Amino acid sequence: MKKLFLAAAVLGAVVIGVMAFRPAAPSLVKAETNTPGDAPRFSKWTLDKVHSNVKFTVTHMVVSEVEGSFKSFDGTMEHTKPDYSDAKITFTVDVNSIDTDNENRDNHLKGEDFFNAAKYPQMKFESTSFTPLGNNKYKLVGNLTIRDVTKPVTFDVTYGGTINTQRGAKAGFKAKATINRFDFGLKWDRATETGGLVVGKEVEINVNAQLNEAK
Repeated sequence: MKKLFLAAAVLGAVVIGVMAFRPAAPSLVKAETNTPGDAPRFSKWTLDKVHSNVKFTVTHMVVSEVEGSFKSFDGTMEHTKPDYSDAKITFTVDVNSIDTDNENRDNHLKGEDFFNAAKYPQMKFESTSFTPLGNNKYKLVGNLTIRDVTKPVTFDVTYGGTINTQRGAKAGFKAKATINRFDFGLKWDRATETGGLVVGKEVEINVNAQLNEAK
């Protein structure tokens, strides 16, 4: 009987020792999605360029559309109010990073007929107001500069929410605007046989932005 008790005691000690040195399971932090009303009061956000994009669409030959994007861009947002209503937003785009999946067309767009990227390598947007409209919608107004020409532009913005993760807070926005390229000096045109322009005047701009809390 003593041997049985002794064996049980030894076994118990071994089990306790093993449990004491067993690695702890990793802790998981559940992400929380907030609305603008209860979003954290972060004062500055920087663009997560890996998870963001800048795209555009323009009519081609009247009956179809051509899509393109810019691969190099950057932006920031600063605010003090939790609903972002006092946000100051800046955004820059490297014109030479234009990509329409056609090298000849890209080179034409970089040339004097359009952007003249050698002389004007950057587009810039600076906000003047960011107005909440309700239901996660905003009106973003600011000045867009292309080819050293600055014009006011209005974006329709949808706020996707704010999420808290182990790597910090993230916020998502979608912005959409339509501009007349002739207003910014991109005046190359050629008429089709039916009288329409080969490249349309109006350009639709779409920005999907994921922002990171600045640390």
